[in-house]
Order: sequence, then structure tokens, then C-alpha cells
Amino acid sequence: MFTSVLMIEQPLTAVDVDFVTTLHGDDQVSFIVLMQPRGDQDRLLRAIDDVALGELPEALHEGDEPEGEAARGPAAQALAHSLNALRQKGAKATGRLVGNHPLDKLKAVVEEAGADEVIVLTAPHFVEEFFHRDWASRARHKVGVPVLKLFAHNE
Repeated sequence: MFTSVLMIEQPLTAVDVDFVTTLHGDDQVSFIVLMQPRGDQDRLLRAIDDVALGELPEALHEGDEPEGEAARGPAAQALAHSLNALRQKGAKATGRLVGNHPLDKLKAVVEEAGADEVIVLTAPHFVEEFFHRDWASRARHKVGVPVLKLFAHNE
């Protein structure tokens, strides 16, 4: 069985689930889904990305979303939704929320599970990507397995 560690920042859409569950054809895949609750540290970068994507209303409301501990509940619900969607497609899926130092946790999960790859599924983050500070770019230097970066879909 092929094992993928899937890093997400929002609930998986039906399109995302279809895509990641068919990446390896008919091979059986198990997923370990890692989700990081929103944090104050990336609020400015999210607002800049919203402006760059022409999503001005979203940029203005970045401060309205729950942050820190208040974000754990919505993140847990998003994780549960994503795991359920993967399981409904026939994939084996487990998951956990990750707090501080998500890349250190990613490396530990890859090592303990003997994962074959990492899939980073996020919205575009222009500033972080330009400076190679996004999850995928940083993970490539840390985890020792192939890292695939995909852009999440919005419903």
C-alpha cells in the first residue's frame, strides 16, 4: 500500500478528494492528513494573497476568522470532514491537527509511518512561494521523500 502524508489548510473539496485518490491509478493509497489551524503569524500574508488574487472582500475580513486556540474547533471539523470524504472514496485515512512547527511534525510523521510521499494541498500563497517559504518548498529540504504541491479548489 502506498502511503501519502497530505498537508491541508482547509477542508478538502470533492474535486480535491477525487484528484488525490486517483493520483496513483488503481494502487491502494492510505492518507495521513495533517491540518494546521489558522494562526496570527500568517494573517498579513493571507491578506496580501487575497489582494493579489483580486479577492478584496476576503482581504478585508482576514481579521474576522478565528485564530489560535479559537481556530482549533473549526480545524478539527475541517479535518473530520476531509477524512470522511477520503474514506467514502475507499481510501484509508487518519489525521491530526498540528500546531507549532508543522514541518517538524511532518518530518516525524513521514518517518514514523514510512510514508512514500508528501502532498501539500493549499491555496496559492504568492509571497511565500516567491521566497520559497511555502510548506512545499520548505518540506522538500526536510522530509527525504518526494513532495508534490497542488492547489486546493474552492466550492
